[in-house]
Amino acid sequence: MSSITVLLVDDHTLFRQGLSALLQYRHDICLVGEAGSGAEAIEKTRQLTPDVILMDIHMRDMSGLEALRRIKAKYPTTRVIMLTVSADEADLFQAIKSGAQGYLLKSTSFDELLQMIKSACTGAAALSPTMAARIMGEFVRLSGGGAVEPSPDEHLTRREREVLNHLAGGASNKAIASGLGISEHTVKKHLRNMQQKLRLENRVQLALYAAGRYDAGGQQRRDVAQADGAGLRGQ
Repeated sequence: MSSITVLLVDDHTLFRQGLSALLQYRHDICLVGEAGSGAEAIEKTRQLTPDVILMDIHMRDMSGLEALRRIKAKYPTTRVIMLTVSADEADLFQAIKSGAQGYLLKSTSFDELLQMIKSACTGAAALSPTMAARIMGEFVRLSGGGAVEPSPDEHLTRREREVLNHLAGGASNKAIASGLGISEHTVKKHLRNMQQKLRLENRVQLALYAAGRYDAGGQQRRDVAQADGAGLRGQ
């Protein structure tokens, strides 16, 4: 299996050097380059085409969020994980909306960071537990306040719902394919179709949507079901 190539983007030289020193001894992950600014990150992405970019948010010349938007516009298959000290919800939601594959705090352990990099390459969301909890809290808030519109899930096919159930449990494309007895290509097709139907921009947003509406066992959360029922009765 080939190594996962990583580009590290941070305007703090000492942090870059420290993380670079840790990564250089890995055989499964290869640090192919570093960048000290958003503009340099865009250029290095063009030159190196890394599998994963680890990028800070608050940098001097260009914010990591702006660099993220530009990189995803030109290189949509590149996985970008925000690695930052910012626990601000506005930064978190903007990063996910802009196409980030994950959002990790710099307090994350090195072992956890390695696991998140590998998970991101399978299409899974790479989120610090604290940030994942905030996203879940936002879903609960949005689904629990008064009458809501009918669930968008009603527009999904039976097979798409099955894929969504597996996605809610954090399954990779390979695991979903194995569990449903279909090919990974078919899984990806279902994911693309659901993104269009639910008006979501990427797999991470779809996974977060699934996690917000379903529990880890693939069952629709009771509070969401009640909210959907209230919305339907109000039609």
